[in-house]
Amino acid sequence: MSDQTFTLDDQEIPFAPGQSVMQAALDAGVFVPHLCYHPEFRPHGSCKLCTVKINGRPATSCTTPAAAGLNVESNTPEILDKRRTLLQMLLVEGNHFCPSCEKSGHCKLQALGYELGVMTPHFNLIYPDRPVDASHPDVLLDFNRCILCELCIRASAEVDKKNVFSLSGRGITKHLIVNAESGRLADTDFALTDKAAQVCPVGVILPKKQGFSIPIGRRRYDAASMSAHVDEFKPTAKVQEERP
Repeated sequence: MSDQTFTLDDQEIPFAPGQSVMQAALDAGVFVPHLCYHPEFRPHGSCKLCTVKINGRPATSCTTPAAAGLNVESNTPEILDKRRTLLQMLLVEGNHFCPSCEKSGHCKLQALGYELGVMTPHFNLIYPDRPVDASHPDVLLDFNRCILCELCIRASAEVDKKNVFSLSGRGITKHLIVNAESGRLADTDFALTDKAAQVCPVGVILPKKQGFSIPIGRRRYDAASMSAHVDEFKPTAKVQEERP
C-alpha cells in the first residue's frame, strides 16, 4: 500500500496506484453507497449512487482515480439527499414489491433504501408492463426489478462468453432483453452456474425451486446494514492490476 493519501469526509484514506477513490475507501473500511459497482468488473459509473464531491466538483467515485491531496465529500446533507432522490426514481421506475420479493433482505436496492432512510417512493409510480420469463427450467427472470446496472450483461459477455443479455430502447423505454430470436431465456445456453446468474444486485435473476430457503429476517441485510458488509465490496488484487 502506498503512503499517499486523500481526505474523505475529514478521514485520511491511503491508496495504492491504480485504485479509484471508491476502491481505496472500501479498502480502508469506509462504505460508499453504490449499485452498479462490482469488485470483479471495471467500473463504469452508470447508477451514479457513488457520486461524491471531489475538490468541490461532482464525480463518480468508482471511476475517479485516487490521487494525493484530493478532498472528497461523501456524507454531506446535499449528497445524501441526491442519493435518496436517485433511489426513489429507481423504486418508482420498476415494480418493486419488497415485502413479497424473494430477494428481500438480500437486495442491494432495498438495503440502500434502509441505509439512506428512503421510506416512501416520493414520485408517482410508473408500473411498467414487463412480463416475467419463466421459460428456463432452472431460472426465473423478473424484468420488473431491473435497475439497468448492466452487471449481468458484462458477466455474460466477459466471463461466461455467452452474451445472453443486452439492453434495448432509450431513456425511459430502456430495458433488459434476452439475446435470442424468441426473446426467451430457454432458447439460450444460459446456465444457473453462469457468473451472470450470481451478480444481479436485485431480484431479476432468480433460481427456481429455491424460493425463500432462508426466511425473511435472517438474510444478509436483515441483520446488518449494507455498510456493515463493506468487506464484500473490497477490490481484489487482480482487478487492481488490470486497471489501466
